[in-house]
Amino acid sequence: MADSTHSSSKLPRPRKLLDQVREAIRLKHYSYRTEQSYVRWIKRFILFHGKRHPSDMSRPEIEAFLTHPAAKARRHLPAVLTKEVAWII
Repeated sequence: MADSTHSSSKLPRPRKLLDQVREAIRLKHYSYRTEQSYVRWIKRFILFHGKRHPSDMSRPEIEAFLTHPAAKARRHLPAVLTKEVAWII
């Protein structure tokens, strides 16, 4: 007997965050290398906070990430993340 809960009327899964970011970057016609960089930094941000979704975080989490000693060691970090943080929040 067929189970009606497995019908083809299932709702589509919501798109993943990084797929949404990639799409938004492509709509703005940014270069592929820029897209890769943004995605890498967003992944680092998410992993830094124990795989929490960025929509569950706010300013304190962003500041913690940006002021972490490993992040400070990267000279180019603030300039790159200024734009990327806008994607997250």
